[in-house]
Amino acid sequence: MRIYFISAIIIAGFIFAACGGSGASKQKTDAEVPEVVAINTLTDAEIADGWKLLFDGKTFDGWRGYNRTDMPTAWIIEDDAIKIQGSGRGEAGAKDGGDIIFDEKFKNFELQFDWKVAEGANSGVFYYIQEIEGQPAYISAPEYQILDNENHPDGTLGIDGNRASASLYDMIPAKPQNAKPYGEWNTGAIKINKGSVYHYQNEELVVEYHLWTPKWQEMLDDSKFSKEKWPLAYDLLLNCGGDEGNGYIGFQDHGDDVWFRNIKIKILE
Repeated sequence: MRIYFISAIIIAGFIFAACGGSGASKQKTDAEVPEVVAINTLTDAEIADGWKLLFDGKTFDGWRGYNRTDMPTAWIIEDDAIKIQGSGRGEAGAKDGGDIIFDEKFKNFELQFDWKVAEGANSGVFYYIQEIEGQPAYISAPEYQILDNENHPDGTLGIDGNRASASLYDMIPAKPQNAKPYGEWNTGAIKINKGSVYHYQNEELVVEYHLWTPKWQEMLDDSKFSKEKWPLAYDLLLNCGGDEGNGYIGFQDHGDDVWFRNIKIKILE
């Protein structure tokens, strides 16, 4: 009888363990479940840390076209994301397209966003934009490249991949290159603090450089924005951010379908 009694205790112990053990163990498992955050919202911790949403998922509040007061109709809100409806005409754009900006200038900040592209699509995130009448946004602004690396020509053009996604366009390649395929969401981030600039892609630091330095001038000299090739762009970019060292943040209409969401910013002192 004693043998059977001991065996029963051992079997009961195995069943208890298989069912999750004590209530304390169950509580520990629940505590390890990550918080589910809704799209285009901030957590209480982010709000306390100074983050601000630039897009609420429903309206274009705060956004307008570059060098205009209204919002180009080629930009729409689709599935809780800002979308540029591709015209198939490259930078010529749709009938009422063009780049867009958030109508506030920023100096030292950290910007975060999600992005995805259609097959073969191209776009960009600009920062320190100065509105120059009759000129494109990128004439004055560095560009965080947005690209389908596998299916757009820029994926193999330039030097050492410096036109691939998250690169400082035509100047510094994003390394490691960790972009997801077209149709999948990527996370991006740009941090600027007193002239030091950092690009992140899918939570990895992929680009670092420093504005207003001899190295910055050297990079411009070796790019499509050199003084010989494009004097106006060279002068504006050399003094990137203008006399105040700030500018607008914007998204590029390059004629392709591209989506942005979870756009938020934190001001750095």
